[in-house]
Amino acid sequence: MLEVLDNLPHDLIYSESRAVPWKEVWVEKQQNGETLSELYKPLQDPLINRCIEIMESKDDKSISNLRNLWFKLFPKPRRCWLPTGSLKLMEVLHEALPMMSLIASDYSYLPDVTIPGVRAPLVSTKKDGQSSDYKSYLDAKGDADIFFPTDFWLLERMDHYCSKLKVGRNKSSKEVKKRRTLVLDTAAFMEEFALHTKTRTKDGYNPLLEDFSNTKFYISVPTHNIQ
Repeated sequence: MLEVLDNLPHDLIYSESRAVPWKEVWVEKQQNGETLSELYKPLQDPLINRCIEIMESKDDKSISNLRNLWFKLFPKPRRCWLPTGSLKLMEVLHEALPMMSLIASDYSYLPDVTIPGVRAPLVSTKKDGQSSDYKSYLDAKGDADIFFPTDFWLLERMDHYCSKLKVGRNKSSKEVKKRRTLVLDTAAFMEEFALHTKTRTKDGYNPLLEDFSNTKFYISVPTHNIQ
């Protein structure tokens, strides 16, 4: 999957502070029929709830405690874009192809994003050959292009979640993973798997190793723990 994940749907959640539960962000039209605004509602979408569960699971306790202390001392609103489209895709793939080998490549971060929130998208439009970015997704209408950075750490968690982690037969508390996963910068991937010596230019520049520095590769294959 090359540049598939960045175009999949995301859901936006919001909370007034870390001490307040997440809420779903809905978009509604104002009375004039043109202006859009956000509306916050209690969590009810099962897909959003599953994505939050994966995102917030297995946090390091020491880091989590420090983070909670920080937010108590300096409370502020939180906005988070959830890759619910990616989660749904992973669920479908694991259901249909539980023994699949998966290679995905996408943007790990996007420069100059002005829209607030964790994993916020870049929303832009082009007119007369010139591109311009929106400061709010609510302003984007018509032929606007929207794409998201891929959180490969979260993608890996979703992959393991969808492969249905189980406790090993030795009855230990350690989980046995059914997937072997690896995240590589694009340059590292090309050095390992591509004929990059064939793409070096006369002045020493190598597009395979030097272009798209804000992209990564995700590799996932099944392990022997398939029961």
